[in-house]
Amino acid sequence: MKGLWGNRDFRLLWTGETTSMLGSMVASTALPLVAVLTLQASTFQVALLTAVAWLPWLVIGLPAGAWVDRLPKRPVMLVCNTVSMAVFGSVPVVAAFGALTMPYLLAAALLGGVAKVFFSLAYRAYLPTLVGEDDLLEGNAKLDGSESATQVAGPGLAGLLAQAFGPVSGILVDAASFGVSVLCVRAIRVRETVVAAKRTPLRSQIAEGLRFVTRDRYLRTLMTFGAVSNLALTGYSSIQVVFLSRTLGASPGVVGLVMALAASGGVLGALLAGRLGARFGTARAFLLCEVFAAPMLFLGPLSSPGWGLALAVLAVFGVCTGVVASNVLTTTFRQQYCPPELYGRISSSAAIVNYGTIPLAGVLGGVLGEVIGVRATLWVAAVVLVAALVLLAPLAKLRDFPVRAAGRPPRCQPLPT
Repeated sequence: MKGLWGNRDFRLLWTGETTSMLGSMVASTALPLVAVLTLQASTFQVALLTAVAWLPWLVIGLPAGAWVDRLPKRPVMLVCNTVSMAVFGSVPVVAAFGALTMPYLLAAALLGGVAKVFFSLAYRAYLPTLVGEDDLLEGNAKLDGSESATQVAGPGLAGLLAQAFGPVSGILVDAASFGVSVLCVRAIRVRETVVAAKRTPLRSQIAEGLRFVTRDRYLRTLMTFGAVSNLALTGYSSIQVVFLSRTLGASPGVVGLVMALAASGGVLGALLAGRLGARFGTARAFLLCEVFAAPMLFLGPLSSPGWGLALAVLAVFGVCTGVVASNVLTTTFRQQYCPPELYGRISSSAAIVNYGTIPLAGVLGGVLGEVIGVRATLWVAAVVLVAALVLLAPLAKLRDFPVRAAGRPPRCQPLPT
């Protein structure tokens, strides 16, 4: 049974997104390696790369959601990927002339983050155009599964490229991957129907999305938990390369291998999400995944050089397994539950809280890493993640997430191609 693999347009979306995600995962390791090995950046400066990449969610997330709701999603995705290709493609060019500096690297991360805000909002809202509502869970599992697979291959590839051609080569691969994504998205045949709605002031549209999220107990709970868990997870990941390379003395190749093995848990999580949801119910499966993931982070700061690196692998492997599975379940819930005409604004309203803590976490990770040490900062992140589980108490009595918000009409099926 082919399932969504028989859907040509879904295959194109999957191919383009998987390729660009592979490039982004290479760059997620390559950028801090460039900062550490080429520019001799401090722990704070390396963590700042994570902060500025996510800062646009905090600054432009709300208006971006309203703008995306007004526009066809496919052209937005094309523009965003083209901008990202140009921005990251400029980094190796500047480096070739010996002019690469930390401010330039930070600026590239910031501009790439702006493009990612618009792309992410459009991309998740576009998926229901290509697949029926009954296929959303399968579609999200396939997309998140391939994203997790790129998290396995990306860091390892970045480490190999860094050793063979220098750290900046990974950023060139990232730029090329956005070009592939542009070609794939352009080839999609299905055209979405944009319902002409009465134009209201941007402020009123933003307020409508905010009200929907803050008044809905399910979305409000997930948003609050996401904000705190992202604070912990990003604080941990923002200094992970520094911990592996400087504290444990791992080479670039070993750093990439450790991160690749750890990220393979995400592939397992994506494969398990549908089965867990069917077996336990979508809400209970979500809770089980998060309760499993959080304590695993305590293994990270117990790592040591040599075979002790296995603990670093197990820590992130467990977290990735639980978090990716829970993300598949909650993403599908939001796509089914939220009114399509409000999806961009609802997503951006939640994201400004969820992702708004990420730049803060990047800065805090760097500051704490400098003040109390990198290993101690990892302990703090693990404690925060476990403590965040109490925020999920309002979901404890649910078996399944509701499929549709009160008063929301059924979602239209995509037109045949």
